[in-house]
Amino acid sequence: MKVLAIESSCDETAAAVVEDGRLALSSIVSSQIDLHAKYGGVVPEVASRQHLLKIVPVIREALEAANCTLDDIDAVAGTRGPGLAGSLLVGYNAARAIAFGRGLPFIGINHLEGHIYANWLVEGPEPEFPALCLVVSGGHTDLVFMRGHGQYERIGGTRDDAAGEAFDKAGRLLGLPFPGGPHIAKAALEGGPSSLELPRAWLHGTFDFSFSGLKTAVLHTVREGRYPVPEVAWEFQEAVVDVLAGKTSRLARELGARNVLVAGGVAANARLREELQRRCPVPVRIPPPKFCTDNAAMIGAVAGYRLQLGERTPHDVDIFTTNDWAAV
Repeated sequence: MKVLAIESSCDETAAAVVEDGRLALSSIVSSQIDLHAKYGGVVPEVASRQHLLKIVPVIREALEAANCTLDDIDAVAGTRGPGLAGSLLVGYNAARAIAFGRGLPFIGINHLEGHIYANWLVEGPEPEFPALCLVVSGGHTDLVFMRGHGQYERIGGTRDDAAGEAFDKAGRLLGLPFPGGPHIAKAALEGGPSSLELPRAWLHGTFDFSFSGLKTAVLHTVREGRYPVPEVAWEFQEAVVDVLAGKTSRLARELGARNVLVAGGVAANARLREELQRRCPVPVRIPPPKFCTDNAAMIGAVAGYRLQLGERTPHDVDIFTTNDWAAV
């Protein structure tokens, strides 16, 4: 089964052709990072207008890269949410229109589930259930227990800033370019352990996260001016990674997970990958960086499995914008 998948939940216009939920025949992503960098963050209205300009060329490129036409497509999938409303509407409506016009099955996919299924695009055996999923991105930080395809239980999540959002805000405080994550990681390579100690919000008794206090600590540290940027970047990254890896590894033990699946843009962070691999008691699966950030191949991976189960999305079902695991 070949699925044409479309993703436009934030500032990436993406399309892909995925076969049987495992093989990405193509994955095209048009990034808007340079467009939004001068604002220090994503401007929703600018993002949605850019999606309108790019959606058709990106879809055409994805089909060409997969060496197929719409005649070869068996179903169409589109990201239904969560995300920015204007951005979601562009990709979701394009997917619905193609499916309706061609008489093809259509399915709307939860963006967060897509990030998890990026792990199915990795060569080799499929992940084993039950699995503990750490979803870490610019807008979401969740620990989700996955008992099987489509079976999720959210155990913990952020109470304020998501990990990726905290990286962006800390990067701005340190005078680094947007997005903050890659630039903090790069600056941290020049830093190292020092007398600086930033707080870790362990929130004992829960598997929730909180990064707002850490962000405030960075603000005060920058204002004091006692530490160079690389040292602050190093300690900030260590504080985030320590809590993420610590809570994930402990929960994996408690739940008896057979795999830990890492997903989302922050999963591209090398220190996080290293610490999860070192601390977790079971195999840790992390997609290659190109499938960690927003892309449509991950949406096609989910769609492949859900379509095999006979699931379809009625054409009158709308998008949703908030983090809702009940909508998975």
